[in-house]
Amino acid sequence: MSSIEESVVVNVPVRIAYNQWTQFEQFPQFMSGVEKVEQLDDTRLHWVAEIAGKRKEWDAKITEQVPDQRIAWTSTTGAKNAGVVTFHRISDNETKVMLQLDIDPEGPLENVGDVLGFPDRQVNKDLDKFKEFIESRGQETGAWRGEVEQTKLG
Repeated sequence: MSSIEESVVVNVPVRIAYNQWTQFEQFPQFMSGVEKVEQLDDTRLHWVAEIAGKRKEWDAKITEQVPDQRIAWTSTTGAKNAGVVTFHRISDNETKVMLQLDIDPEGPLENVGDVLGFPDRQVNKDLDKFKEFIESRGQETGAWRGEVEQTKLG
């Protein structure tokens, strides 16, 4: 597993940044390579993305969700990954969005890309695109304010 940690400061309140992040089906608008995210229910997502030139699909489960604070997930099928995004109030109109992501590169191309730092740079670019997306709108495209108590897969 490879770990990536990146953050960005967005010029919107915590509530707006968090609410937008809960709109998983909007991720293709600011995440490179993500073709589609389908929210199957409150805790299950199906992802379709192109990674290192290969189309991949996987399912993920939200393992914890606390409004305006954090969303954690892990893959349950396909491409192995897990992570957490946290939201930190800087001021009334500024929020630090921190993303921690663990990925398991598959095959020689993904492993070489990982060694060269491509995933880190891509996550950084995607966070910058999220910043541009949410700041240009000034408001979220929707919200889900429910909670998911921390769970472990076993």
